[in-house]
This record gives sequence, structure tokens and C-alpha cells, in this order.
Amino acid sequence: MELKKNPRANVGRNSSLYFAVGLNVMLVLTYIGLEHKTYEKEATKIDVLMVNEQIEEDIPITKINIPLPPPPKPLITEAITIVEDVADIEETFVESSEVGQDDVIEVRAQVVSIEDVGVAEVEEDIEVPFTVIERVPQFPGCTGNNAELKACFEQKMKAHLQKHFRYPETAKELNIQGKVFVYFLIDKTGKVTRIKTRGPDKLLEVEAERIISLLPEMVPGKQRNRPVGVPYSIPISFKLKHQ
Repeated sequence: MELKKNPRANVGRNSSLYFAVGLNVMLVLTYIGLEHKTYEKEATKIDVLMVNEQIEEDIPITKINIPLPPPPKPLITEAITIVEDVADIEETFVESSEVGQDDVIEVRAQVVSIEDVGVAEVEEDIEVPFTVIERVPQFPGCTGNNAELKACFEQKMKAHLQKHFRYPETAKELNIQGKVFVYFLIDKTGKVTRIKTRGPDKLLEVEAERIISLLPEMVPGKQRNRPVGVPYSIPISFKLKHQ
């Protein structure tokens, strides 16, 4: 049986080649379309217009009037006149006040009589310990001899400590306790001075100093019938009672 169609006129024999070419063309067009960037034209125009307006704006030119500097002052020249020295000047000789080895120094002794010499009495601040003084300081309300005054002084001192004793609140909260040694002086006028404290904590020392500063003025102690200072020391115990 013979073919009626021409084999060159067969369209389907190159279909695979055409398909591959068309697919490549589509891929290239798709890539170009994805990579292509576009910008908003309106925004660009507005920016350009704004820039043009700013560039075309006229800036007024301001002129600064700077005053000219004042003219220089004319130079003043002084005429120098030479005056002849006619007067004679007498030179004065200044003697040296230094003493040499060959110079003799005269010393005039001044005789002073014994009656012209005055003797000034200087009162010394004598301090006598409380245990050996002839008459101890007299606490207000105490009477009797030296032994009775000493016993009464100690009793009054204990009563004073019990009356004015106050435990510091901060020391209570921190559980601070111990013994504070207090030293003070009853001077020759009967006043309590020179209070010194030594203890485990500053809070207790301050309280002990406050108690001693409240002591009343006393009759000063006497040694050979003369008022003297009497040092005294006493321990004050700060102890908490735990319930």
C-alpha cells in the first residue's frame, strides 16, 4: 500500500524540539519578570518637585555694617632737657654694725635689790586619789567624818546610777552588753569634769558618760585644808535579761 502524504509535510515529527525551545523561552521571560523592579512614579515626581522648589528659593543677602577702626593716635614725643648738676651732694658714711674679734664689748651690770624682786604665788592643780585623801568630796546630803563621808558617797553614787540608768534601745536590738569603766574628776570647785569611758561598744560608752554628767555639784575634797581635785573611777554593767 503506498503512502499518500509527503513525509516532509509531517508536523508532529519536530514537536519535542519546539516544546523544549518554548519552555526555555518562557523560563527566561519569567526570570526577567521577577527580577524587574518598578518604582512609584508619583512619589519620585513629588520628591523632584520639592527639591526644585528648595533650590529655586531666593535667599536674601544681608549686609553687615562693620564700623571702621578709629584712626591711630599721633605719637607724642617728649623733649628731654639736660640739666647741669650744680649742687654738691655730701656723702654719708654708714658704720658697720658687725662685731669683730678685736672689738671690746662693754657690759654694764645692773644691780637689783632683793626688795625689788616680787614672788608670785602659783596655784597648782593638785589631784589626790579618793582612797588616800584626808577629806573626800562631800556628796549633797552626806555628813560626818571622812569614813562616814566615803561610805555615804558610795551609797549616793549607786543610787544615782540606778535612778538615771537607761539601756540604749539600739544596743538592746543588737544584743550589745558588757561593762563600761568610767573615769572622772571632781575638781577643786566640786564640779565633775574630764569624763572618760572605755567599754565594749560606743553606744554603751555614750550612755555611761550621760549618767555621770548628771552628777550634782559637790563640796570639793580637801588635803591639808586646801581644796584639791579628786579622781574617781567606777564600772557600770550593762546586762540584758533573756526571758
